[in-house]
Formats: sequence, C-alpha cells, structure tokens
Amino acid sequence: MLMDRSWIGRHIPHHGSMCLLDRVLGWDAVSIECLTRAHRAIDNPLRAHGRLGAACGIEFAAQAMAVHGALLAPQLHLERRVGYLTSLRSIALHVERLDDVDADLVARAERLTGDDSTILYQFALSAGTRKLVTGRAAIVINPVAPADAD
Repeated sequence: MLMDRSWIGRHIPHHGSMCLLDRVLGWDAVSIECLTRAHRAIDNPLRAHGRLGAACGIEFAAQAMAVHGALLAPQLHLERRVGYLTSLRSIALHVERLDDVDADLVARAERLTGDDSTILYQFALSAGTRKLVTGRAAIVINPVAPADAD
C-alpha cells in the first residue's frame, strides 16, 4: 500500500496545505518515519514573517505520530480515534529555522509507552544526518469531557 500525501490526508485531521507530510518511509508497531518537503513551501501555513521557525518541526513530528496511530488502528481492531497533543518535554531546537534547510526532512517518532488513553512518543526531525528538532510528546486519545459542575 502506497502511503503518500493523499493517503495521509485521508487518515489524519490535517487537510490541504496543513497536511505537512509527503509520504511514509517505513513503520512498525512502535515507530514511524515520514518524509516531507513542506518546510520549503512558500505557502506553508506555519510560516510567519517570511520564515519557518524550528519549533514548527514539532507539528511535523506530531503529524507523523497521527499517521502512526492511523496505521496501527486496524491492526489493533480500533475505530479511528482522535488524539490531542497534551505535553511536550525535553524539546531541543538544534537550528533556528527550517525553511533554509535544502534537504528533505524526515520526521521519526517512536512510541515509548502507552495504553488506550495516553501515548508517549520520542521524536526527531532531521535532514540527512543533521538533527533539527528532538523531544518527547504525550498524546491523549479521545479525552472525555468533564461533567458539568452543578
């Protein structure tokens, strides 16, 4: 099965130019690698003041995590679920910006732990052997709204 930008756009909540990944390079039960060229796009919706800051790399990685969840769901016999990024830890921005990186980027995410409601990923965004952004992200799956206070 070819998991290209079209497939990705049908399986994650991000559409149009906000779908930042071009294709899945590889994945298994605990990890995923996705390729993107969107950091060079002049119309990238995350650009501000004519540039794409390195912190935007977190969104590339978060979308890779969403794709990983979409790929795992059928294998785990789960319905499509919505995940929300709730916490970031140990974020390291190894560059100032992404739009001046000539090479294609690879977003890697590795599931460290998780259950039906929470998942912890470690992630890295790189260009070749050059690290751009690294960190960990906690995802909450289908959170239940708190009961209304009386």
